Amino acid sequence: MGIIYLEGVEKVFDVEGSSVVALRHLAFDIRQGEFLVLVGPSGCGKSTILRILAGITTASAGTVRVGGKDPATSRLPIGMIFQTPVLLPWRSVLDNVLLPVEVMGGDMEGAVARARELLHLVGLRGFEEKRPYQLSGGMEQRVALCRALMNDPLLLLADEPFSALDALTRERLNLELQTVWMTARTTVVFVTHSIAEAVFLGDRVLVMSARPGRVDREVEVKLPRPRKLAVQDTPDFIHYTRHLRQGLEEVTASSERGGAS
Repeated sequence: MGIIYLEGVEKVFDVEGSSVVALRHLAFDIRQGEFLVLVGPSGCGKSTILRILAGITTASAGTVRVGGKDPATSRLPIGMIFQTPVLLPWRSVLDNVLLPVEVMGGDMEGAVARARELLHLVGLRGFEEKRPYQLSGGMEQRVALCRALMNDPLLLLADEPFSALDALTRERLNLELQTVWMTARTTVVFVTHSIAEAVFLGDRVLVMSARPGRVDREVEVKLPRPRKLAVQDTPDFIHYTRHLRQGLEEVTASSERGGAS
């Protein structure tokens, strides 16, 4: 059993008096320090999985364990980054990164050094006293990543964090996220719609079926690390992207035929 474990997970939402099954028969586990990527059609439950792992919502059925505990009833150190950075505009970059430590009542003296270290790691040395409005979108997401890592989380959850950025900025942030992850070795669950991003970042990629979501197939990405952008031009990288694209096309076709279950 991995550090994260899901078995027989179902999630049912009540929408205007009707039951909508978002997840059914969902099962997978994640090794400690692994970078796992989820891909699948819109509405297949990828974001719902992140919310269940974070303890924000509970599964309707099944078993969920993060570090051996039920995330719905345990206060676990979990970091999250979203499509938008959600920075506090009146706080400096440094103070935004320090926010989780303040909320948890942690050691601020040690936290300041840790925050500066993280900001340096993502290329933001010298921006500590800037406000969010003075940053580009990519820089804001770097700040959000640092904030999510401040409490040395057991698990980092990322819900399409780079989807709103231009292609070049997105590639740079993929490189920086890989560097941060290889340094911290935090376990990561990353949601994306980009097949190339999934292959570049992931140790494994899980392809989700259409709603109700379940794991349709698993692809282990055996590309050496650290990965440089040039790896995207190699035959192995192209092979993985084709394989994932075929899987997504089959999932979509099955849904259109009414074959999803």
